Amino acid sequence: MSVDLGLARTGIAVSDAGESFAFPKCVIAEKDGEQLIEKICDAASEYKAERIVVGLPKNMDGTLGERAKTCEKISHKIAEKSGIETVLFDERCTTVSAHTYLNINDVRGKKRKSTVDAVAATIILEDYLRWIKK
Repeated sequence: MSVDLGLARTGIAVSDAGESFAFPKCVIAEKDGEQLIEKICDAASEYKAERIVVGLPKNMDGTLGERAKTCEKISHKIAEKSGIETVLFDERCTTVSAHTYLNINDVRGKKRKSTVDAVAATIILEDYLRWIKK
């Protein structure tokens, strides 16, 4: 399962059992950090996640800004609460890629806002799956 952490919405995606494909599952609308962690752990349980990949929004030069440091902290809390292996994975440009994908498929308005984070989570998971198969 992958997680694209956002300030207001967090995207969730999962892979097939063979770890070949990633699929968007849902968007969690939650601003409270502790409630968000609880909902992510609930999703991990529901989707029977064996590993949780949390997107790490590095700066373009590879350094970690405040948002990346926050994602690191949340990732550790998810691992503690869920008991599931949790890894951080570079997510630079995934939201831009998600918007591009939605533009190509002419997804607009409310539907776009409600799906972009799940699409970004899917891209994170696809990138991670390709990386572990190298």
